[in-house]
Amino acid sequence: MGSYSEEDVLLPNSVLGKAQLLLAAFESGAVRLRLSELSRRSGVPKASAYRLAQEMVQWGLLDRRGEMYELGIRLFHLGQRVPASSVLRTVARPRMADLFTRIRTAVHLAVLDGTHVLFLEKIAGEANVLAPSYVGGRLPASCAATGQMLLAVAPDGHERVAALTDAGLPAMTRRSLTDPRLLSQRLSKAAHQGYVLEVEEVRAGHASLAVPVALPGSEYAALSVTAPVTQVSVERCLAALRTAADSIERGVAQKTEQDPSYQTARAVRRPKRGGARPARAAS
Repeated sequence: MGSYSEEDVLLPNSVLGKAQLLLAAFESGAVRLRLSELSRRSGVPKASAYRLAQEMVQWGLLDRRGEMYELGIRLFHLGQRVPASSVLRTVARPRMADLFTRIRTAVHLAVLDGTHVLFLEKIAGEANVLAPSYVGGRLPASCAATGQMLLAVAPDGHERVAALTDAGLPAMTRRSLTDPRLLSQRLSKAAHQGYVLEVEEVRAGHASLAVPVALPGSEYAALSVTAPVTQVSVERCLAALRTAADSIERGVAQKTEQDPSYQTARAVRRPKRGGARPARAAS
């Protein structure tokens, strides 16, 4: 069984490569790190990490608060200008807000990032702020409903599943899928029915329901709702979730058609949205 927070990384020789490792040290969810922790997590020797961190502070990529380092505001501004995520988030956020207002559960938008799922956006009320998820955060794709949905529809899903399996499927709770055969069955079912229902595989007492969002270029995002198990069911949430996903797909398509710089040559592929019998998210 593997640890979902551990990834093998070869230490690069270039300054740019080392800078990337320093930034990646924050991916586990840490907000502020001491130099010693920054060096340990990145694998960059402490002296080199110190010199490079000082330059990154000057560039605005890191900020220093006393003895602690945190990600710089310039990274946020640059991230907002990434074309794909910028268009997707701009289109998705108001639709996610409408979905939250309708069913009052936390709503997430995510994409695949290697063998993890990366959260691009989250809408939640004070009572729905769940610790495992936050904008910019990552979770093992094999555990999260969004990750399972994306693995099921991704063109290179088999390769990603193989990478997960080789590393040992991680477990976030006792109900996380750690058997490759069970994961394969879950993904096949998801590809057929067009949704994933995950119960207590990320957080005890909570469930998530996710559907795909088809994007230009045969790419996908995933939209999900998350709440205590008693509040998440196919009957209660799936129709509204699919309506929001369809609206996001249309909005992104319109945006990309209006701006040639976002257009791609390949047509959008849509997964089947079969009529599998609804099941309630009960333990």
